[in-house]
Order: sequence, then C-alpha cells, then structure tokens
Amino acid sequence: MATHHFEPTVYYTAIGAHEPVLHIESGDTVFTTTVDNAGYDANDTQVTEGGNPQTGPFYIESAEPGDTLAVHFDRILPNRPIGRTAMTVAPNVLDPNYVASEMPEGGRGLAEWHVDVEKWTATLTTPETQLGKLTLPLEPMVGCFGVAPPRGQAISTATSSTHGGNMDYRGFQEGVTVYFPVFVPGALFFLGDGHAVQGDGEIVGTGIEISFDVQFTVEVLKGKSINWPRAENNDYILAAGNARPLDQAVQHATTELLRWLDELGLEKRAAHTLLGQAVEYDMGNVFDPAYTMVCKIKKSILRDLGIM
Repeated sequence: MATHHFEPTVYYTAIGAHEPVLHIESGDTVFTTTVDNAGYDANDTQVTEGGNPQTGPFYIESAEPGDTLAVHFDRILPNRPIGRTAMTVAPNVLDPNYVASEMPEGGRGLAEWHVDVEKWTATLTTPETQLGKLTLPLEPMVGCFGVAPPRGQAISTATSSTHGGNMDYRGFQEGVTVYFPVFVPGALFFLGDGHAVQGDGEIVGTGIEISFDVQFTVEVLKGKSINWPRAENNDYILAAGNARPLDQAVQHATTELLRWLDELGLEKRAAHTLLGQAVEYDMGNVFDPAYTMVCKIKKSILRDLGIM
C-alpha cells in the first residue's frame, strides 16, 4: 500500500481508454488536484478547455473486467477562494409556459462566491441581488468521476452511464466509498468537476464550481460484479442509476439496490417488502443528457436485520 502525489498536466473531457497518467496498486492512496468545470486551477487560471475536465486516468494494476473498483474519498477540499455558479434554472425542469414568458432577464449569467475553508462557508459576492451576501455552509462534492466504459467507448463528461460520469449527486462527499463495475484492464479511474456547494439536481447546470485538493484510496474487489455505481457512507448504502427519462434512472437504481440486498443475504420477497416501506430516493443530475437517481436504505435497518 503506497502513497502517490500526482500533479496533473493533461485533462480529458471524455472518459475512455486514454493513456494512464499513473499506475497504482489496490490499496494505494493518491493525493492530487482537480480543475473546475471550466478548466480553471487553484490559481484561478484556465489551464485546459472547459467541459468538466478530468484528472486521470489512474490505472489500478490488478483490476480486470468483471471486478469492482472501490474508491474511498479520504479528503475533498476546495483549494481557492473563488467559486462560480450559473444563475438561471434550466428550462427542462420548468413548465414550458413559464420558460416562454417568466424567465429572469439577462440570460444565464454567472454569480461569484467567496469560499472560505477556515469558516467553512461560501458567500455570494456578485452580482447584487435581494439575496445580499448570502452565506451557505460548504458541502464539497465531486460532480463527475468514474471508470472507462465498456465496448471501447469514450463518453463525454457532460453525461453519465454504467461507468459513472457526470452524476452531480451531492452525496458523493468526503468519507464516502463509491463502487464501479470494471470494464477494461486497470479500470482507468477519472475524477473532476468539484462543487463547493450544490442543491439537489444541479438544476441551474452548476454547483459552486471550484478546483479541489483530493485524496482517495482504491481497492479492487476481485470477481465481484456489479451493474451500476454503488456507494456507502456511515448511514446508508445506495445505488445510482443514470439514464433519461427519469423513470429509467429510477428503475436502474432500484434494481441495483435490490441486487445488493440479495448479495447481503436478504431473501427477495423480504427485500421487496423492506424497500416498499423504508426506501429513500435522492435526485442527482436532472440538467444533463442522462439524469441520475439514487436509491438508498439506512444501514441501521440492515444491522437490525442482522445482514450488516
């Protein structure tokens, strides 16, 4: 189990079988950085083109198709004081008649926020609105990350699928472990698109976009096959479905969580009955070409059933 310090010099706006930037082993930890969605780094200098540029890919030596890659986010920290966000709710999450006649003047525009990691706050600085100097607590999260997809695809970081990608789920925070199906040798893990704060759904098309210092640890689960990204934190296990329309994303996420409960030893009829009354859903991205829905259940319930 080694520790690596990696400073990126190249970034990708499609997740695919690109040349690895670093070879690591299962159990290794990586310290690295990400740029924001527009390609701006810790100095607020644009160092690459926009479009959710990714750091990586990282090649994990023992990972093979049919395995699962576990990625634990040990540390996610904004590394500059300026964040930016769009200001207009996306038309696809509004009634058409509202879009036609009641949208705010001035187009999408950008707001700037002062991000203070000492006070753990983000404060609106410009433009001037009725919100004044609105201050929100930081909730840093990784918006876009994943592994190389199957069938030789290179999939834009604007969207998501079985490999992960641009899910924009606010639960992907420090302390979470995320699981991905492995489709290619080495898995080829990418990450980027950091948000200091974001509401559910990323309904304006951004969070408070910012660059990050990141520490993550990887583990290869040999011979364990999953279909969609999964994750766990202290309180929940969850599955993410990425698709459009939204009901298809719900189907993928719910099915994947049922499969997980089956693997934990819960008989199918019991699992269906349990989810019927105890399931919780969170909405990830509803702005991009594929939507994200998260299906989750409390670990405390599973512990009471003796299956965790």
